[in-house]
Amino acid sequence: MSGWLDGYVALVTGGGSGIGRAVAERYLAEGAAVTVLGRDLDQLEEVVRSSADPSRMHAVEADVRSSAQLHEAVAQTVERFGKLDVLVANAGVWDFQRQLTRLSADELEATFDELFSINVKGYLLSVEAAWRELVKTRGSIVMTLSNASFHVNGGGPVYTASKHACLGLMRELAYELAPKVRVNGVACGGMNTDLRGPEALAMNDRSIAASFAKKGPDTPPPPIPLHDSSTDPRDFTGPYVLLASREQSGPMTGEAISIDGGVGVRGFARAAGGDHL
Repeated sequence: MSGWLDGYVALVTGGGSGIGRAVAERYLAEGAAVTVLGRDLDQLEEVVRSSADPSRMHAVEADVRSSAQLHEAVAQTVERFGKLDVLVANAGVWDFQRQLTRLSADELEATFDELFSINVKGYLLSVEAAWRELVKTRGSIVMTLSNASFHVNGGGPVYTASKHACLGLMRELAYELAPKVRVNGVACGGMNTDLRGPEALAMNDRSIAASFAKKGPDTPPPPIPLHDSSTDPRDFTGPYVLLASREQSGPMTGEAISIDGGVGVRGFARAAGGDHL
């Protein structure tokens, strides 16, 4: 029995770890050929080697802040697999919920420039590099959004602003690229990934996974309705498959599927975030 993406070709930015790697591996299992893109070639090549079918995976070292490198990644994908059906814009950086009141002016400026250059400009440049090929296949773009695209306290002000920007970007591009290319998003909740912090705050060697590792059996559950929901990135990949498949979601564009454990129905965890000031 073939999968939902049998014969598809996808390019996943930030495909070396976390949700990007999980999506790439799920796409492969669904029948697609996949290019994984990231800044760590060794990590990417390990993803390819350990995959179920290395002949259908390709690794490209590139930085999403470089338009030239993104165009080269698209060209390599088409040369290797013949076309491009799906772009997953996913590479990102988190700010570890660093609040405004805990940032100096210099830190704020540098953090803003770094996060927006990756989380927002990186998505824009990725789409610019890929849209021509996606028009040819009447393809699809799936953007990794966040609960911070809709709600507060999923990050600090810089991350939250960047993910709100991505939501608006997704909707604008869904209009601009219709009817040839569909553009949708997956708004993920917290998960156990290797998502790193900004170099501007010396957090580039720190990952969310380390935070999860510190949690012991007596750690209280997160304040979300599905407080026992999985944090394994593989369990978040279903909506990415649905949105990539034109047979399964052909009429959908400009939509964001939330997969966040019910954050949207939780209400506020506490009345105010500045009671300590």
